[in-house]
Amino acid sequence: MTTKNTKLNGFQPARKLIEVSVGDSVRIMREFNELTQTELAQMTGIPLCTIAAIESDQLELGPGQSEVLARALKCTPKILSS
Repeated sequence: MTTKNTKLNGFQPARKLIEVSVGDSVRIMREFNELTQTELAQMTGIPLCTIAAIESDQLELGPGQSEVLARALKCTPKILSS
């Protein structure tokens, strides 16, 4: 049985140094993939205004949107959650 602070094969879990909002996570991953909001909207079928609202934390990211965005951004939905 392992606990959070247990070393695994010489590694320790990373400490969380800063809080990143869901919107910031989506924007960071979009920019990492060198995509514009328009390109991400076209890839996912999510309207551009919705992408912009998610990135500015004006709209909560739903589970279905999270999966679609994660697929397009080549990451897991967990990365896009807070």
